[in-house]
This record gives sequence, structure tokens and C-alpha cells, in this order.
Amino acid sequence: MFGRHPLAPPRPHAIKRKQGNEEVSAESSNAAKKQRKSTPQSQASSVDDQDLSNDAVADPGSSGKSKAVAKASKKGKQKAADTERPIWPEYFNELFKIYKALNTVIAFCSSRQQIATTFSVVRTSVERILRKPLELAQVAEIKAILPDLIRFAYTPASQIRVHSDRTSGISSNSKDRAESPDPYEAFSLKSGRSDEQVLVLEFVEKVKLQRPDLDYNPIFSAPLLSPADVKKLIEKRNERFQLAVDELILACQAMETPEDPVALVQKAARDHIPLDPTLPTEQPTPSHNFISTDSRPSIEDVIAEIEGGEEYRDQIVFRKIFDTKEPQYGSSLVVSALSEDPGFNQSVFTVGLTKPLSDSISAGLNLSMSVTKLYSHQAKAINALREGKHVIVSTGTASGKSIIYQVPLLSMLEEDRDTTAMFIFPTKALAQDQKAALEHLLARCPGLEDVKVATYDGDTAMNKRQGIRETASVIFTNFDMIHVSILPHEDTWRRFLKNMKLLVVDELHYYNGTLGCHTAWIMRRLRRVCAALGNRRTQFVSCSATIGQPAIHMKSIFGIEDIEVVTEDGSPAGRKDFLVWSPPLVDQLKANGQRASSLTEACTLFKFLIAKGVKTILFCKIRKTCELAMKTVRAQIAADGRTDLLDRVRAYRGGYSQQDRREIEKQAFSGKLLGIVATNALELGINIGSLDAVVMLGFPFSVASLRQQAGRAGRRLQDSLAVMVADNFPLDQHFVQNPNEIWDSPMADLIVDLDNEVILEGHLQCAADEMPILPKNDEPYFGHNFKALCDKKLIKDKEGWYHTHPNFKPRPSSHVAIRGAQDVKYSIMDITDRDTDGRVVVIEEIEVYRALFEIYEGGIFMHQGDTYLVNEVSHDERCARVVKTDVSWLTTPRDYTDIDPVETSRIRAIRGSPHRAYFGKITVKTVVFGFFKVRNNSILDSVDLDTPPFERETVGMWINVPSSVLDLMRRKGLSPAEAIHAAEHTVLNMSPLYAFATDGDIKTECKIPEKEYAAKESNRKRPARLIFYDGSGKCTGVSAKAFDHTSDLLLQALERLEACQCETGCPSCIEAANCRSGYLVTNKLGAKLVLQSILDLPIDEDAIPDADPEVAFNMPETVVEATSVKARTKIEVEDLEDVQVENEAGQALHPDGAALTRTLRIR
Repeated sequence: MFGRHPLAPPRPHAIKRKQGNEEVSAESSNAAKKQRKSTPQSQASSVDDQDLSNDAVADPGSSGKSKAVAKASKKGKQKAADTERPIWPEYFNELFKIYKALNTVIAFCSSRQQIATTFSVVRTSVERILRKPLELAQVAEIKAILPDLIRFAYTPASQIRVHSDRTSGISSNSKDRAESPDPYEAFSLKSGRSDEQVLVLEFVEKVKLQRPDLDYNPIFSAPLLSPADVKKLIEKRNERFQLAVDELILACQAMETPEDPVALVQKAARDHIPLDPTLPTEQPTPSHNFISTDSRPSIEDVIAEIEGGEEYRDQIVFRKIFDTKEPQYGSSLVVSALSEDPGFNQSVFTVGLTKPLSDSISAGLNLSMSVTKLYSHQAKAINALREGKHVIVSTGTASGKSIIYQVPLLSMLEEDRDTTAMFIFPTKALAQDQKAALEHLLARCPGLEDVKVATYDGDTAMNKRQGIRETASVIFTNFDMIHVSILPHEDTWRRFLKNMKLLVVDELHYYNGTLGCHTAWIMRRLRRVCAALGNRRTQFVSCSATIGQPAIHMKSIFGIEDIEVVTEDGSPAGRKDFLVWSPPLVDQLKANGQRASSLTEACTLFKFLIAKGVKTILFCKIRKTCELAMKTVRAQIAADGRTDLLDRVRAYRGGYSQQDRREIEKQAFSGKLLGIVATNALELGINIGSLDAVVMLGFPFSVASLRQQAGRAGRRLQDSLAVMVADNFPLDQHFVQNPNEIWDSPMADLIVDLDNEVILEGHLQCAADEMPILPKNDEPYFGHNFKALCDKKLIKDKEGWYHTHPNFKPRPSSHVAIRGAQDVKYSIMDITDRDTDGRVVVIEEIEVYRALFEIYEGGIFMHQGDTYLVNEVSHDERCARVVKTDVSWLTTPRDYTDIDPVETSRIRAIRGSPHRAYFGKITVKTVVFGFFKVRNNSILDSVDLDTPPFERETVGMWINVPSSVLDLMRRKGLSPAEAIHAAEHTVLNMSPLYAFATDGDIKTECKIPEKEYAAKESNRKRPARLIFYDGSGKCTGVSAKAFDHTSDLLLQALERLEACQCETGCPSCIEAANCRSGYLVTNKLGAKLVLQSILDLPIDEDAIPDADPEVAFNMPETVVEATSVKARTKIEVEDLEDVQVENEAGQALHPDGAALTRTLRIR
């Protein structure tokens, strides 16, 4: 794809480079900046990332312009813009007539969506217009002139049908449901041939229906174009052809030896005549010259080849080079490390240890890992553990952190074989990886070969658990199992807990926000039980990626003192190139036009890298995108004829069965796989065969996650590559425009709120069940103020002991969901082979909230890149029966979610304002009422469903927006929906200051563009209010903490808006990474007005620009004035007059907030 064509013209470099850890900035012209500017018209909806575009499948002419035409057209672009139009040879005039006829017919078909643009259909209509035959060669000549805008290729017949051939027999909950007729039925496989091909002719550029003032294209706009829209579309495409011919003619005239443009086109067209792949051919099978991973090219050469490729269109907009870093070893203490093993390397084992390692451990390190020296940070951490301290190591990825806790464990086992240790990991894949590494090390340490290591997680068979409890020396587990299995049954774990000398928590940065708060109390419960068993000598080790204030975070999680912090990384690192990749414009002449699919770009880059022998992982943000990427990669590989790569690429994500996960992990760890398409399930420190490159599809929600994912590539001194392929969302585009922020911005502090009484109560109930609570003994674990909570929530006996409340019996841990996830899951059962051999296979299990959107009858479910048709869904059995099918379309649910308060329990005054904030019970109701069949971002069919609504209950706060500001915004042409949505996310961005919340802890109701910008007014009007609720259910208390600081939150949010220098919004003010709608329905000015009105601050109406009558949009009314919500009982308003608020200078603030500064504190 990116290979350099021998006759392609040289490309101007889009970037300039500096050596060292210096920025390699983009050399962006004004035009390029405009093309990449974050504006709504460039934002595609989420289905744009679900592009199963057929241009990813074989197209003989889609690889770019032919040699001569590409060369000539590139030279003629600027000349065409500055010169009068040249005189055309008659050949081009005749070809233009054919093009106009083709354009007219295809535009008409596109406007109807249900009419197939197969060549046979188009050809018949064009011949009627021209009144003469249409030849394949003529279409090929047109494609040679516009290769990037026209697709002319064979496609499997099964891939263009709207309905699956397995649709018959699908049951439905709706008797009236019927699918529309299949317009592609004529191309069904009635002949029985599974390889039948159909020739397709279409424009790559998608048809758009746009809102005039936003130029926004919701994917689910009406499938029909008006006659006026069709006319404009035809005219634009005709102009594009004329301009391309002008460029070509002028370029040919400007050559030192002028060439005939007609001859160039006719010659180039030969490469664009599609060949039916099912017909025999004499063409030789191409040789791929596969490069093994041992002899792959350097990353610098790979990037140079990409930039020099014919298909490269300046996608690399930023490049940063991290230089090679040499290792820093410990001090020169020499230790003799000899072994009788003939394979042992008897080199001097030089480490900076205060006490030498035993010969057995030294030999094991050398034989299993080829370690003959310890890095400085490893030696420092091991010395601290030997001194009895607790340790946190916060260094870069692949810095050898596992040795820090493996070596002390081996020493403890040598001294006392009764020693036990617990290793806690956030994911099962990471635990499996580290377990295998420890077993490999133990097997090579003489005298320790028989140490039993076991995994104790949700996948551990029940019949094996007792043996693990009784005989294992080391267990690999997670906080979930400690919470629901180990602590509730501590009496069966007493041998293990009494002898536990080492407890390791890896990836400590993972435990943040609400999850961090839960894990902190679980850790204190565990320490409490160990102390009761007489074990107060356990040492704690935690490893983490680079974070701010690691000692404070470890203290918050473990509740311990005397922590040694190790942050100076002594490990080596090879050169790393980091790139920001911006998908190119589909039409380079439209500065604000549609951009290529980020999914297709990422998959193409991924395929190119693995074909070069570069071991690569492609990170996707959500599971569905992971499956779409896998399907696209497989189609691209097959189209290239690289069948040798198909079994060396796998997808990995949550939801896969245990058997599938173990198989993929084994293939990854062994190095068999060249490429992995994954969600963040593999973001953490798993060694999957020394990866060479990471491709990130879209900005991964936070800078910390981006750095973590980028660090997955590169081991020791190997060079490596990390690429962020930008989505069209504003947050991605912000980092396209400001890439330095990715590496220059400081790491945000991690949040653990130990004052959250809602979470603490649940763990006190659990702790009292494990062992009755006595305040004077348990205050070191639960804090100074927990006794008052025990008095209110627990049962106290005559002797002063507190016991679990009966409401939490018999299993208190079942009432405390530490991840907020629901236990109910649906099984996905593959019944494809049921009729032949009776075999039914459970391929996946998904949570109920995912099942709602992913499994519905007639829909398409994806697994390992394969498509399955959902045949039947049983909510009683909690299962879905699916059959494997071969289709190129997807299904996307048609749904809506209403978030409504139903009962008020608290009312709070807003300082200096007559308006009020409310807190109480909230219901979140989701209804899936149908689905779309989508191909290439175009809706093929719309199917109705009759499914019951999914309702869940939570708690939260809300503030009604004053009617006066709603009227003002309507007069000024501002959208209330945009304003409310932007204000909600601005407040959410400030919530960590007061609620100690992280992404997902507090959620809001996002405004969806498909509804807000629909041409037809929606009957579903939403009340004008800011609403925030606990994202993980009713047991977190984070929204209640935000409610307690309502006035300060609102004031801080307003100040942030006023201080931010951006024009339309950015991640510092109104944008949030977890916005369901991709922050498309937002307005910064509107958000400011909403917050000012709620705070009752003056609004200068004259300073608000009036709507431009030329672009004003008569927006349908989607927001109505909010009404009051019933209260449970008579409620007294909570007043804030007794709270003194000061700025940093110690000045008391006026209620109008005039002296407000960025940092507030409450006295």
C-alpha cells in the first residue's frame, strides 16, 4: 500500500526533524491547518469507525494513479489553479459525456440507497442515455483520471446482499416485523457457487445530508436525497472531472518533453480494467518475499518507505523521536554466581545489592532471562525490601519491574519453604503472563523447582480451589477474588494468610477513582484479617507506570507507612518514533471535505507493518471496533493474496471464552503471532513477544492511556514505533493540532476518596462478617470517623462489637460490586453446525448492558472478525443463538436512553442565586426499537424491533435550566441542546476537584446528533436540565459528593470556560473523552450562558452575536422547560451561607463570584 513506486514523483517532506527527545514538528501550511481544523463538518459519527468499506477488498485500480498520470497530475495542480482552462482534445470531450452519464446514473442510485450500483445495472441506464454501447475500457479510462474517487472492482456476490441467506426462520418478538425486500436478490447465490463475483461501480465519496450552519453529516440521516441535492452532487462531481483533466493537460504541456495526455490515460487505463478473480488467469502468482521478524527493516526505514509510497498523502502530521537510552547498572559489588549447569554463563554477576544473591537465584536469573546484572532501580528496590520497607516502583514500560518482586520472593522461599505470597493483577491475561514467567524462573533455580504456583481467579475450576488453598505457595489473583472468595472464607485460607510474607500489586495506576476506593478498603480488610492471624510482617510491593505522587497513591491504597519510592529508571530503551497520523481528505481539492475512514487507515498501516515483519498491536477503544478492525484487516490481507499472514493475526478483547483467551495468549507469548487487534485488555504490561510497533485507532480516552499503549512497543535496545491514528472527533483533532500536549503535559494525580461513606459502609458490612468490628482495635484500618458510621449502619452487641446488618446477609460481598459491573451475562451460542453434527458452541459471554445493544434478532454479531447472524434471543435463558454468515453489512441499533429523576431526597441552595440543585433517585431507561443495516456508512435497510425497555436505578443530582436563558438562546439562534450538553461536560470536567471522580464514575445525559439535527422534529422532548448520576449504580456516592459542592462546581466550571482561550471548545473546557455522542452537539457560548443563568450572574445580551440569517438553521424543538420532581417527604433546603469561600490570596468572595480564581478551597 505504502510501497514507493519507482516512477512516482518525489514528495515534499511534511515534517522537519530534530534528534534527541525534541519535538519533530509538523510543517503545516495554512491550507493544511484548515484541512485539519476541528470543525463539526469533519466529524463522522461512530459508524464511520465501523467502516467495512469495500475499498478494503481487492480493487485492481484502487492502489493509486498510474505512473504517468500520477506524475503528471501532481505537477499540474498548482498550474491549473493559476492558469486559464486549457483546450481539451476531442477525446476528453467524448469521455466527459460518458462520465456525465455515469455520474447521473450513480447519483440517482445513491440517492435511493436501495438500488445496486453494479456495473450491469449502471451500464444499461448509461447506454440508454448515450444511445451507444458502454465499454469496460471507457470506464477504466475515467477511473485512471479519478482513481481515488471511483471504485470499479469485483466483489463477492454474498457481500453486496442486504439480507443474509440465513435470514429465513428467524424468530421475532414482533409479529408485524418484516424486512424490506432485498434489492440485491438478483445477485444471490442461486447457482450454488460460493465464489460468485459481481462487478461494482460506485463513487468512493459518500453522499451527505448536511445541516447548513454546521455542515454536519449524521450517519442516520434520511436515506433519500432531494432532487436539488442530487443535482448539486452531480454538478460537483462533474466539476471535479473537469479540474482533473485540466491538471493533466497542463502538466503534460509543462514537461521538458511534452507528452500526449490521451496516450497517458489510455495506457494507464489498462491497469484499471477489473478482472474476475474466479476466472482462470495466466498471470503468475506474486512472490511476497516475506521478511522474518529477525531481519525486519529498521523503523526509520519503514517510516521512510511509508512517506515515499505512492499512496502517502501527508498523513504524518507530527513526529517525535525518543533517543536510545543506555542502561544504568547498580554499584560494583561483585558476587560469585556459579552453577553446575553447563549452559550457565559464568560471567561476573554485578549488582548494586547490599547482600549477594544466592548461587541458585543467580543461576536462575541467568538461565531463564539471561540476566547477569541488575539495573539500578532493581537493585535499589530489592535493597529496600531487604531492609523491611514497603516499595513502589514507578518506571517506564518494559523496565524489568517483575524482577523486583521475584528475587525477594525466591530469597524468602529459600529461607522458609512455608512462605506464601500473593500477586495481584488487574487482568487475567497479565496474570497468566507473569505466572508463566515466575514458573520459568523457579524451574531454573536449583532447590526451588517444586514450588507450587497457581492462578486463583474466576476461571479457576471449583474442584481445584481447595487444593490451591492447601498447597500453593504463590497465587496469582485479583481484588475481585479477594473480595468475594478469599476474605468471606478466610477460615479456609488461614494457612496461606498466616504465612504470607509478600503481597504484590502490579499496575497500581489502574486502581483509581471508585475502583481505587474499593480496592483500598479491600486491602485494609485483608491486612486486618492477617493481623488477627498473627501476621503483621507482610511486605507490600507495587509497580506502576510513571505517575504523579506514587508514594501518596500507594499509601492511599495500602494504608501503610515506610514506603521506599523508586522512580529513576535504569533500564535501557531503544529509539522510539511516535507519530500522529491524520487520515487524508478523500478529495484533496476540498479543504473541508470528507476524510478517509480512520479505521481503514489504521488497518492499512497495521497490515503494511506486519507484512514487513514488524510485530504490531492495533489498539481499539471498544469491542465492536476491535471486531470491525479484525474483519477489515483480514479482508485487506486476503485481497493482497497474503494468505501466509491470515493465521498470524488474532483479535483479543474482553468477552472471549476462557479457552479462546488462553489459546490467543499462548500464541502471543510464544511469538507465533505477528499482529494482534485488541482493546485495552492488552494495554497493561504484558510481554506479547517483544512488540515492534503500536497503532492506536483514535485517542484512547486519556493521555495516560496513550502513553501506556505507546510503551507496549520496544524491548531493551530495539527500535520501535507508536502511531496514533486520529479519529474525526474533536478530542482527537485537538491533539492533531496540539500534539506536544501528549508528552509535555504533566501526569494527572490519581484519585482515591477514602471519605466516601457510601463505599465505606459496604466494606464495613463485609469486614464485620469476616470478623466483628471493635472500634478501638480497627481504627488503624478504617479511620477516625468510622465509628459513627458503624453506629448508624451496623448492629452493635452488648459488649461493644459491631456485626453485619441483616439486610446484607448472608453474603455481604454480593451487595458491594467493586467494578459496578452486573453479574448477569448472556451466552452467545453458535448453532451453525447444530443440524449436521448437533454441535453447539458457546463462543462468548457478554454483560447484560452490552447484550442490549449487540444481540437482537436479525442483527449481526461479530467474533474474531467473523460475522454471525442472531437467530434467536431468549431473555429467560439469557442466551442468544447465532449462525455464521458471510455478509459485508453491519447492524447498528436504533435506540434512545432517557435519564430522568423520579424522586427528590435533597435540595441545596446555589450560592447567590434563587435557583436550586436537587438530589435523589434517577432512572436510566434504554429502548432498542430497531436496527439499521449499514454498509460503507450508508443505510441499506431499517428494521423495527419490539423489545422491552431496559431500566436501571441509580442516584444523582440535577439542576433545572431557567426558562429565561432558554428564550434568550432561541432568540439568538443558539441551540439549547448544544448549550446544555456543553455545560454538563464542563461541570463533569471539574468534578474530580470535589467528588474525587474519574471517567465513568459520574455520567450525564449526552445529546445525540441523530436526534438533535434530524430533519424531522422528534416527539421525544427532553427537559432542560443539567443532570449527573452515579455511573456504577447506587453504591458509589460520587454524585452525592459533587452535590455537596454544587456552587463551587458551577463557579469553577464557569471560570474554566471564561479562562480557556479556545474558540469552539477543547478538552480543557467542554470536551470529555467519554461522551457518547463524540461531543458533536456542543456550543461553548451556550454553555457559558447556561452556567451564568443558573448562578444568577448578569448576562450582556447585546454582546451575544445575532444569528446570521444566511446560515441560521431552523432547528427542531428538542428541549422543553423542566418540571419539578416529587419529593419523598418535606425537605429542608440545605443552605451554604455558613461556608466561607476564599481565593488563593485569602480574600472572601462575593456571591457573584467576581473575585473567583482557578483554585478554590472550603473552610
